[in-house]
Amino acid sequence: MSLLELDDVSVTYRIASGEVPAVRGVSLKLDSGAALGVAGESGSGKSTLAMALMRLLPRDARVEGRILLDGEDVLTMKWGRMRAVRWAEASIVFQGAQHGLNPVRRIGDQIAEPLLVHGLAKPDAARKRVAELLEQVGLPSWRARSYPHELSGGQRQRVMIAMALACSPRLIIADEPTTALDVMVQAQVLTLIKELVAEHDISLIMISHDLSVLADVCGRLAVMYAGRVVEYGPSAEVFHDAKHPYSRALAAAFPTVGDPASRLAPKGLGGDPPDPMQLPGGCSFHPRCPVALDECATLDVELWPAGERRTAACVHVREKEGAS
Repeated sequence: MSLLELDDVSVTYRIASGEVPAVRGVSLKLDSGAALGVAGESGSGKSTLAMALMRLLPRDARVEGRILLDGEDVLTMKWGRMRAVRWAEASIVFQGAQHGLNPVRRIGDQIAEPLLVHGLAKPDAARKRVAELLEQVGLPSWRARSYPHELSGGQRQRVMIAMALACSPRLIIADEPTTALDVMVQAQVLTLIKELVAEHDISLIMISHDLSVLADVCGRLAVMYAGRVVEYGPSAEVFHDAKHPYSRALAAAFPTVGDPASRLAPKGLGGDPPDPMQLPGGCSFHPRCPVALDECATLDVELWPAGERRTAACVHVREKEGAS
């Protein structure tokens, strides 16, 4: 049985002017010890999906479908059970550590808090565990006495990772953990995440707009657009041989290091993602798609087989696979 299973998950925000469909019918599975990447532009629904997994969305959000963690539906858990799950069974590394840490509390106290709340350690043992965690993420133990503003961006992100590891969860959700970091620090944090996940046999969901980052860390990749998964498969194959035109555009949007041509003439994607309240008919990507057909404006697309253990929501994939 999968550690985590999303079955037709949808998230809708209720606002004064109507309803905003942020996530639409997402179904994914994550095995124990595996790493899944979720990619997409801002507004694609990937962070909303992450918050839904931990039931951290605001009251104006309606979540439908099933989110099974070890066979137990997160969406129907009572509040006490949900509190027991957070940090102890599943934890999250938030986007922007500066906003995820309390500026007036020492970082050691913040890392120790989930241990104390879940009754996993007494104060003395918690302090010892904090020192071990800081060493694991490459920070000296004396940093436990520091306040967040006394740390660099990369150090704060390491503290967030230490907090996520504190209660030895089976699942970690990393929501754009390196977005605000420079390239060198980003590489260090990504290497740290890979090593810790492998060492502790932790399942990982990593969210990013950067396909190259996800392909380096995760075994499988789901690409989201306008709230839906438009391609799913092994990360290296999706990155190097994308079947959906949106996935190809994302992969090509980042210049190749050492290649002046790609640096001086980067390939991008024109236009902006659609307004969730005014989604186009048919395939939501068709107004920006360079290979769109007339039927793309009306066809109700779905994830069609696109090779071994791969799917893509593109009419070209359906036609190619059907012809073969």
